[in-house]
Amino acid sequence: MEEMLREYLPVLVFIGMGTALGAVLLLAAVFLGPTNPDPEKNSAYECGFNAFDDARMKFDVRFYLVAILFIIFDLEIAFLFPWAVAFKDVGMLGFWSMMVFLGVLTIGFAYEWKKGALEWE
Repeated sequence: MEEMLREYLPVLVFIGMGTALGAVLLLAAVFLGPTNPDPEKNSAYECGFNAFDDARMKFDVRFYLVAILFIIFDLEIAFLFPWAVAFKDVGMLGFWSMMVFLGVLTIGFAYEWKKGALEWE
């Protein structure tokens, strides 16, 4: 048991140092950061105009739909890379499993296209 704990000691030291460094950097930002920035610093700079509405305003559902579609197809690519690298080793079961996965995604994409989710008016 003592040997196993000794093997995990570097991991615990790494976690402790990371936590300590994160706490030190956060506290340094709180104590060393400016407390009264000038009006120019507080002015609108990203979009070019001042905020005119509450931050909790409602967004069009199309923004969420585009974000979800991006995540779905991004994850599809993330699953395809390891599968393609290990293509020789997965065999026929791995091949057909990926074909089913791609088929389900293709059907979903065709459904979204048919419903007009990709159209922006």
